[in-house]
Amino acid sequence: MLPSQRELFDIPRDVCYLNSASYSPLPLKTQEAARAAIGRKGRPWLLDAGFAGRQHERARLAAARLINADPADIALIPSVSYGVATAAKLLTIPRGTRVIVLENDHSSPVLEWRTRADTHGFAVETVRQPDDADWTSAVLAAVERSGAPPVALASISSVHWSDGGLIDIEQVAAVLKRQGALFLIDATQSAGVLPLDVKQIDPDFVIFPTYKWLLGPYGRAFLYIAKRHQGGIPLEQTSAGRRDVRADNAIYFTDLSYVGDAGRFDMGERDHFISMEMAAIGMEMVAEWGAARIAERIAMLTDRIAEGVREFGVHIPARQLCSPHILSLGLKNVDAKALVDALAGNAIYVALRLGRIRISPHVFNDEADADHFVTVLRRRLKD
Repeated sequence: MLPSQRELFDIPRDVCYLNSASYSPLPLKTQEAARAAIGRKGRPWLLDAGFAGRQHERARLAAARLINADPADIALIPSVSYGVATAAKLLTIPRGTRVIVLENDHSSPVLEWRTRADTHGFAVETVRQPDDADWTSAVLAAVERSGAPPVALASISSVHWSDGGLIDIEQVAAVLKRQGALFLIDATQSAGVLPLDVKQIDPDFVIFPTYKWLLGPYGRAFLYIAKRHQGGIPLEQTSAGRRDVRADNAIYFTDLSYVGDAGRFDMGERDHFISMEMAAIGMEMVAEWGAARIAERIAMLTDRIAEGVREFGVHIPARQLCSPHILSLGLKNVDAKALVDALAGNAIYVALRLGRIRISPHVFNDEADADHFVTVLRRRLKD
C-alpha cells in the first residue's frame, strides 16, 4: 500500500486535516516552486521567450495523463464554471429535450443549463438525491424514464460533493450513447483519485480543477473536449487561439483561422507564471502515485474511521455506493455545526455539508489521524 506522504507537506503532527474535498494543502515542493516563480515574475526580463509555452504544455500533459487523454484535447481554463460555459457555447440543446442534472450538485454543472433552459426551450430535469444513496440507479432511471422527452445531455459530477455518492460513469455513458445524448462530467471530486479513461468512456467533456484532490492552487482547471466538438467558437477570442496573431509579426493579424485542437479554447491571460507550474507539479505527483494506490490508501483510512464510529449510531451510506475518499456521517439529535466547530478547536478539520459531516482524507493522512478523529468525536458526543 502507498505509505503516508505526510513528510512531503507542511502539516504539524497535532493537526488532523480531513478536508481535502474542500481544499488540499500544497506540497512543500509546490510551495518552493511558487516562491521561485514569484521571484521570476519580479524579474521578468530574465524570462526567455519560450518559458510560458513550456509551462502551458507541461500542465496540459499532466492533466491529460490523469484521464488518459491526448494533450491536444485539453484546454487550459480557470474554473469548472468556465469549462461548462465553454461547452454550452459549443452545444445546441434541441427544443423539447431534457438536460439531466443532480439534486444538490455543485453549481457549475447545473446553473449554466438552468440559465439557458427557458430561452432555448429545453427542460432541466433534476435527479433527486436517493434515500438509498444509489445515485447510479437514480440517474439511469431518469435517463431511461418511459414516455419522457429525449435526453440531450447529462451534466453531472462523477462523485457528489456533499456525501461522496458515487456515479458509475461507465454505465451512464453507455446508456447516454445508446440514446444519442451528450455527456459532460464534472470530475472535481474524482480526478486523480478514481480511474477515468476518456478513450474508453468517450464523454463529450470532462472538467476538473486542481485545488482539491490534485494538490494544486486555486484558479487552475482543465477541460477535455472530444475532438468532435473542437471545431466550434471558443468562449474568449484570444491571439493564442488563432494560427498566426503574433506581436513579433510584421502584420499582427496574419492568420485569423483557429488553431486545430483544444488549444483554441484556452482562457485569455493564460501565462500564469506562478500558478501554472504549481498545478503541474501537483498533478504530476498524483499521477506518479497512481489513482489505484491513492484510492486504496484513503479507503483504508475512511474504512477505519467508519468502523470506529459505528458504535455512535452514525448513519453511513453503504460502501459500494460511495467513493473511497469521502466519508459522510449522519448524526441524529446532534448540532452538526457546533460539532464541526468543536472538532476544529481540537485541530481536527472536517466539513459540514447539507447537514452531514464530510470527512475527506488524502495521502498525507495516516492511521493516527483516523484514530484521533474517532477518539475526539467519541468524547464530544458524550459531553
